Amino acid sequence: MSDKRNIRIRYSGILEKIRNFMLSDKSREFLIFLFFAFVSFCFWLLQVLNDDYETELSIPVKMKNVPESVVMTSELPTELRFGVKDRGTVLANYKLGHTFLPITLDFSEFIGKGTHIQIPTQSLANRITSQLNQSTKISVIEPDTLEIIYMQGKGKKVPVQLQGAVKTERQYYISNITYSPDSVTVYAPNSILDTLQVAYTQPLDMENISDTLRQKLDIMPIKGARFIPSHSDITLMVDVYAEKTLEVPVHGFGFPQDKVLRTFPSKVQVSFQVGLSHFKEVVPEDFIVEVDYKDLKDMDSEKCKPVLRVISPYVNHVRIHPQEIDYIIEQQGFQHD
Repeated sequence: MSDKRNIRIRYSGILEKIRNFMLSDKSREFLIFLFFAFVSFCFWLLQVLNDDYETELSIPVKMKNVPESVVMTSELPTELRFGVKDRGTVLANYKLGHTFLPITLDFSEFIGKGTHIQIPTQSLANRITSQLNQSTKISVIEPDTLEIIYMQGKGKKVPVQLQGAVKTERQYYISNITYSPDSVTVYAPNSILDTLQVAYTQPLDMENISDTLRQKLDIMPIKGARFIPSHSDITLMVDVYAEKTLEVPVHGFGFPQDKVLRTFPSKVQVSFQVGLSHFKEVVPEDFIVEVDYKDLKDMDSEKCKPVLRVISPYVNHVRIHPQEIDYIIEQQGFQHD
């Protein structure tokens, strides 16, 4: 209770000091000075903003209703810049709070007028002034001309392919890459279509990933070509390596009918790395270990080297143990009727 009472006394003392200062002659004079200084600043600001000034503004430009088969060979500017003159108060409103609606050009209006269309931007002035104050005057519009150059392209589908370098952490690997969509339609002249076989994405460069990665990537643009759609959702599936060993029988390859290969041991150990998602799927039947008769004909050694002829697509870093094995070639007899 004593602590609360002390706080209340201190608080009351501070308020009393503030009240005494505000009611003092010096404080009254200082507040009057601040008031008149503020009023003077407001009059000065109004006087300044009431004068005429010039500044530059910009308005977005868009194109609609462009057919998919149309390939634009000229870049339409994303905005028009224009100079304006008006009172400072009006220009301040444009700069600080006004948002201009884009000027939208309808491609269908230009069909039948050739493949090279020039639009004087002065003809678009009415669309700009409709969004301006009546007192605002436009002095200049840049660029002075919009050029639309296009061509009707033929289309074909091409597969999407990731471009870049994506590296995983140690013991991880990219088990699969999926694309959505996995192909896009490209519209272009025959000279481009004849050589274009793949639609590459924008480069993706990442390191030390250890989990599934999803990225939306734009298709790498090609001058004179148009891709529909212009992007693809890429999923890189990441898996972790595990070590596995299987016993696989050794077979002879290319032996005559009257000769049979016997190896000691008859099976070898095949060790490899495999992703955990495919660990149980990989079985001995996924491998074929052979000894070629051609390799033995001219050999004096009693040992041979078995060779992997077929390997599961899910494995890597495959090793055979032992690398050399003993063998004999048995001669088989045939009974004739």
